[in-house]
Parts: sequence; C-alpha cells; structure tokens
Amino acid sequence: MAVVLIIDDSPTELHLFQNMLEKAGFDTLVADSGEEGLQTARTAHPDCILMDIVMPGMNGFQATRRLTRDPATSAIPVIMITSKDQETDKIWGMRQGAVEYLVKPIADKDLVAKINTVMAA
Repeated sequence: MAVVLIIDDSPTELHLFQNMLEKAGFDTLVADSGEEGLQTARTAHPDCILMDIVMPGMNGFQATRRLTRDPATSAIPVIMITSKDQETDKIWGMRQGAVEYLVKPIADKDLVAKINTVMAA
C-alpha cells in the first residue's frame, strides 16, 4: 500500500487528512513541522507528501525546496495544501518543486484522486 506523509502544524488537519487517507486505503505518516517532515521523509521514503504552507519555523515553501533539492527525497511528489487560494502562492509553490497545489477544505475523493494522479506520473 502507498504511504503518504502529511506535514501540517494543525493537529485537527493532521487528524482529518489521516482519517481521509486511511479510509481510502493509504498508510500514513504525520509530522507537525517542516523540520520533522524533512527528517521523516528522509528516513521513511513515503510515496507522496502533503505539505501545509503556513507553519511556524520552516514553512512549507522552505521544506518543499529542501526536499526537492535533496537527492534522497527529490523523487517524492509534494502536494502543497493551504487555506489560501492565491495564485502567487501556487506559482511560488510550483517553483519550489511542488507538483500540485490544493486549497482547503478538500473533498475526500478529490484528495485521493490527486494523490493517485501524482503517484502515477
């Protein structure tokens, strides 16, 4: 089964995404900061990463840039997830290496479809 790493500083969002994905048959890992997410990605090598943008410390843009520049994690697709529907954030996220950009709230079926699409690419 595919493993998805969820990186978000909100315990509520982590729980919500984890439940959504586990119901859809994914295995999940969670990290509540960009720093923890980088470490988890390096050691666990998930199949996909869901990355929040706004986090204290290392934000999602910084974490994504580090993931995509690290040979150990550069092949892992990153989907940025945010509550802000701003075109500048989307463009900036894609420049950092994200393969997709989704705006919260996200329907279960849309999230699962997007993850399946990026993992198949």
